[in-house]
Amino acid sequence: MIDVSSQFILNTFAFLIWGVLVMWMAAGFTMLESGSVRTKNTSMICLKNIGVFSIAGIAYYLIGYNIMYTDVGSVVGRFTFLYDPSAAEVALLGGDTGALEAVVGNGYSVMSDWFFQMVFVAAAASIVSGAIAERIKMWSFFAFTLILTAFIYPIVGSWTWGGGWLAEQGFQDFAGSTVVHSTGGWAALAGVMIIGPRLGKFRSDGSVRPTPPSNVLIVTLGVFILWMGWFAFNGGSQLAVGSAADAVAMSIVLVNTSLAAAAGVVAALAVSRRFLGRMDLIAGLNGAIAGLVSITAGPDMTDHWWALVIGAVGGTLCTAAMKGLEKLKLDDVVGAIPAHLVAGVWGTLAVCIASGGRFGVQLLGIVCIGGFAFGSSYITWRLIEATIGLRVSRKVEEIGQDVGELGIEAYPEFVVVPEEVYGDDD
Repeated sequence: MIDVSSQFILNTFAFLIWGVLVMWMAAGFTMLESGSVRTKNTSMICLKNIGVFSIAGIAYYLIGYNIMYTDVGSVVGRFTFLYDPSAAEVALLGGDTGALEAVVGNGYSVMSDWFFQMVFVAAAASIVSGAIAERIKMWSFFAFTLILTAFIYPIVGSWTWGGGWLAEQGFQDFAGSTVVHSTGGWAALAGVMIIGPRLGKFRSDGSVRPTPPSNVLIVTLGVFILWMGWFAFNGGSQLAVGSAADAVAMSIVLVNTSLAAAAGVVAALAVSRRFLGRMDLIAGLNGAIAGLVSITAGPDMTDHWWALVIGAVGGTLCTAAMKGLEKLKLDDVVGAIPAHLVAGVWGTLAVCIASGGRFGVQLLGIVCIGGFAFGSSYITWRLIEATIGLRVSRKVEEIGQDVGELGIEAYPEFVVVPEEVYGDDD
């Protein structure tokens, strides 16, 4: 048997290592998005993604974590939102060995828990980035990211993982099909509806103008990075690795995670000709993400074949939703809404199949979280639009945000920029 002190060390180390791997998913989102947009907007995608991670970390430290894991009224009442580390851990670092028992009794370092939770909120914000790419102003997007990571996501988290009213009802979401992915998906949907499609995406007769990825290799690499990071996303959500039972449970979670992703790919490819008229690589890649999102709410099931079913249904629904968004004239550049919102809803309901979830409670959580996330995001987008504006000018959208907003091109040898943008030699 492992003693309590060793369990503390293992659990803390696991939080930190899993957190680093989840952070690496930011690179996956960057690759996925930068390969999906046209080359004239690649630099902006890179800046947005590193900005998202930075803003999310600061906002969650200053405000979000305390809202998520502390009674909101008491937080406001003492006029501080700053996350306060454990006094016992600070005392232990100062040489007070008497604090050791209190620290070890917690099961893990509280700062390791903060770090692990922080990378999750950054992932939720990254979902929004790709959906509204190529036409939103940089600072407008950053302003929304601040509100999402400081308030919207933490409030959703306080209802569920923070032990709030949905948790008391028995709502189950192991690693965040709804808490993380659907929340990000609802925020993205509100943004897509308000900001509108890219110029020329839909022709006057209603047909869709194809906008193929600029770099399929980079998109594929991004999906593989996300797949790898998802092992930490779901596996780390076991929240312990200090016992044999925890190690076995984590193994089951990782196996189910991979099976669901694989099934999502195969199913998406199988139905892509039916929905999209062709065997579609992008549908297959999004199918992997949809399978991963679908299993995230309940990857701890011991009947592994259910993971295949859940992932396959997620991949199928994602592909159908990609076509459905086009019919609704909603322009989601990377397919974030089908992969994260639609699959997230399905995955949350799928907990009822083999993980002991109650359908009524799961549906209640989906509806309430969806209503709050979409409504608050919609209001936030509208306020940003009314103040600093959301959309870049027509000229900037035509020449690309790399030149129009940043003055730096990711692929200068491939992008022809009108001379008047830079001016003549004089």
